[in-house]
Amino acid sequence: MADTADKNNQLELSEEQVAFYLKNHPDFFLNRDDLLIDIALTHPSGGAVSLLERQASLLRERNLDMRGRLNNLLDNARNNDRLFEKTKALVIKLLEAEQLDAVSRSCVQSLLNDFTMDFAALTLFGSPKAFQGDSTRFVSLDEAHRLIPGLLKSKNVTCGALRPEELSFLFGDEGEKVGSAAVIPLNYGSSLGVLAIGSRDTHYFRSSMGTLFLGYIADVLNRILPAYLK
Repeated sequence: MADTADKNNQLELSEEQVAFYLKNHPDFFLNRDDLLIDIALTHPSGGAVSLLERQASLLRERNLDMRGRLNNLLDNARNNDRLFEKTKALVIKLLEAEQLDAVSRSCVQSLLNDFTMDFAALTLFGSPKAFQGDSTRFVSLDEAHRLIPGLLKSKNVTCGALRPEELSFLFGDEGEKVGSAAVIPLNYGSSLGVLAIGSRDTHYFRSSMGTLFLGYIADVLNRILPAYLK
């Protein structure tokens, strides 16, 4: 029994040595056609194939995999380019706005039309009586802390399914139609408001998704809004 175990260990070690040698000498079979003829490989389908056929098959599979990865990278790059152009256009509209209503209207309409969101809402904190216009929604900061305290605690974007009372606060009567949402508090020295976008799809907004461009929009609003909220 001991002799058999020793032979198996030697055989296993010998296979490792052969594999190591061939890996470091890929041209070993160039002038050894007789060895190639004796090599037997089994195709996944069960039939026998030559070494060259098997190698070609593996290279084709690897090529398809690399092409798939490259196509995914190109698709992501195109999507990012489109998002960048839409974000740039929105930022320009926000900078060119001369009234608070124009800021609010441009932001919401762009998110709905250019970014093709199902729902979008900008809620600012303050007294509605103190501001003129009909496109900007105001609520008191105390009411916001009472109804959406968890969303206001985070300085980052919150994505996913929200509670009914949170959806109602953010989207009003349309809140019951929202399956998932992305919410970001607006804060620049003090709490300014909250920006929210929603989808009918319950799985559209997820905690793992990227929110870089929404963060950019929020940063611009954080710099613009204080001038109107004095």
